[in-house]
Amino acid sequence: MEILRFVETKLFAQLGKQKVLMLFGSRRTGKTTIIERIYESRKEDALMLLGEDIQVSDYLQTRTVAHYKELVGNKKLVIIDEAQAIPNIGKILKLMIDNLKGITIVATGSGSLDLVNDTGEPLVGRQLEYQLFPLSQVEFAKYENKLESFSRLPSRLIYGGYPELIHLTNLEEKEAYLKSIVNSYLLKDLLALTMVKGADVLFRLLKLLAFQIGSQVSTVELANSLQINKETVDRYLDLLSKVFIIFPLGGYSKNLRKEVSKSKKWYFYDNGIRNALINDFSPLNLRNDVGLLWEQWMITERMKFNASRDYSPAYYFWRTYDGQEIDLLELNSQQQIQAFEFKWGNAKAKIPLAFAKAYPSAKWYKVSKENYMDWVI
Repeated sequence: MEILRFVETKLFAQLGKQKVLMLFGSRRTGKTTIIERIYESRKEDALMLLGEDIQVSDYLQTRTVAHYKELVGNKKLVIIDEAQAIPNIGKILKLMIDNLKGITIVATGSGSLDLVNDTGEPLVGRQLEYQLFPLSQVEFAKYENKLESFSRLPSRLIYGGYPELIHLTNLEEKEAYLKSIVNSYLLKDLLALTMVKGADVLFRLLKLLAFQIGSQVSTVELANSLQINKETVDRYLDLLSKVFIIFPLGGYSKNLRKEVSKSKKWYFYDNGIRNALINDFSPLNLRNDVGLLWEQWMITERMKFNASRDYSPAYYFWRTYDGQEIDLLELNSQQQIQAFEFKWGNAKAKIPLAFAKAYPSAKWYKVSKENYMDWVI
């Protein structure tokens, strides 16, 4: 079964426009599959280039309009897969889109390190950026009914949503696949990062974070555990977020004295990757971290759902120093707040008194197994 990705639909809608379409996402999330389908649909009018091909990379380093016109010819669509592997790719894209009239460029990257900020002058008004997540519930919902989705929820909390998993029915195969992503594909990206001497410390950092999802993370404590300095930890966290392995939530505050505002929580984009890092694929009834898996899965599913609707709120957690907290806040451009508390079991939950008093217009929701589909599909 091949699942149509919502990002693919958005990309197709932009073809034929004088734009650079940037498709970001970690390896094995399906970027190459999407651009291959785009290429097949426009084969007679498209040029496909592989950024990791040294000959392609070397050819593109001659940054002249005449050189690029000779390469592209009469083609109207230029596709560059793994474009982040090409030095000066930002400057190359800028020169192409400014001077080759009537073309659309689709550039994919498993890291956002060079594609966005490498031009010296941003491609303002000439670029659109899309993030490809692991498969989302909003995408699964087109191919399964709600009963099927609910029955598959435990598996998705454990194994995540990487596309290849839908072709694997054996649990051992799923575990092996996720471990291979961690040990091979992610390792490849990590070693390619600038200012990284080796992947070992990064893997140990990821494992520490995997055990601390849902908790405020102290970079000082991480530095002490890894025996490196705090500045290096901060840099590595930033790099790991730029290859779409993890992402932070900051504390939301209106500068009330008792609100936590400087700490961050770190989450993984995919539950399966997190569980592979700690080598734990135990069923939910044997785990003591089900609540954390549920929290992480719901946060990422909300992000995917919002992205599918072209809605981009700011995301935060909320907490006071006396322990009142909310898992996720979404803040829109009108400064309106939606607050979510994620509960896996039947535990009661109510809006924290301090939050209700400080933000009386905010909307607060408890999200459980019984009503989660209202918020992700």
